[in-house]
Amino acid sequence: MYTKQTETAIAAASRLAEVYDGGNTRLSVTEIAESRGLQRPFLAKILTALSQAGIVGGTPGPGGGFSLAKPPVEIRIHDIYRLFETEAVTHACPFGRGTCGRGDPCPLHSELVEVQDAFDRLLHDTTLERFEGVEPTRAEPAGDDRPSVFSRRRSFRASTKRAKP
Repeated sequence: MYTKQTETAIAAASRLAEVYDGGNTRLSVTEIAESRGLQRPFLAKILTALSQAGIVGGTPGPGGGFSLAKPPVEIRIHDIYRLFETEAVTHACPFGRGTCGRGDPCPLHSELVEVQDAFDRLLHDTTLERFEGVEPTRAEPAGDDRPSVFSRRRSFRASTKRAKP
């Protein structure tokens, strides 16, 4: 339902929401990466995109780092999601039939539309306030063996393609 970019962006923004105190506390790329098990170079690119969108603000130099650009209650998960997702990804048929809603519907079309609608509502109705003040859990370091939602989706697509007679 979403890409590695979105997964990383939500992980970073939620970490910044955990420590939000009006923008006074800043976290470095390294601090965010280590707390969420993310790869630093990739995270830095994502934070740049979030900064350009006005979701986070960055301060260079000693004592610098990143913080949310506005209160967590004003940032919907959907605001982050739409920066990185395209309609082709969000409406892709998990059975390899292209874009959902175009052409012949798959046998699970109605159910999948309900799931997508529920997911869209969740993203729209949830703000980063849900993470404000939450005690973080320590993530495992990122690596090739860390399953992401994106890799699990690829595995699912591959297994459904193999299962066809």
